[in-house]
Amino acid sequence: MSAKRSYFLPAVLIMAVSLVSGCASLSPYSISEGQLESHLQDAVTTFDREQLQSGSPLSLSLSNADITLGPDGRDVAVIDLSGQVSLNALMTRLPVDIALKVEGAPVYDAEEKAVYIRRLQLLDSSIDSPFFKGDLKPVTDTVMRAVAQMLETMPVYRLDETDFAQRMFGMVPMDVRVAPGRLEFVMSE
Repeated sequence: MSAKRSYFLPAVLIMAVSLVSGCASLSPYSISEGQLESHLQDAVTTFDREQLQSGSPLSLSLSNADITLGPDGRDVAVIDLSGQVSLNALMTRLPVDIALKVEGAPVYDAEEKAVYIRRLQLLDSSIDSPFFKGDLKPVTDTVMRAVAQMLETMPVYRLDETDFAQRMFGMVPMDVRVAPGRLEFVMSE
């Protein structure tokens, strides 16, 4: 009886993975722009809380994160971010409103079971504070480096290990493909 059980579980697992991978070639699992935007908002909030707890004097909050996938048929994501960066120093909070438009390539990290935006390029930026307005290159460059570092280390989406289908997708060699309005998980070639 024990020998039958030891063969049963791997056989079921192989069949489930085969079923998921077979379905993936016909109808890939996809993530909409809205799902990515929601996940990015949550991830930035968590990132900011962790940074503040570690003693960082900078605080970042997003008021808007708009993601466009596959514009003009290209394999990129364009992210419009607006929010506020605050310097918390000497019992004073100095807020600066920022707006950035960046473009990057969605990349799936199989080990992390997560999608990251890599190879970022700044498309547009503006800064608004009581002290200055416009596009000040030194400030913009600093903010862009911070955003790039954040997006390089913080996924815009992570497979949900509590969902059976997503857990199965995470067990097979997957990649992401950019389609207009969504990211599709497909079998690696």
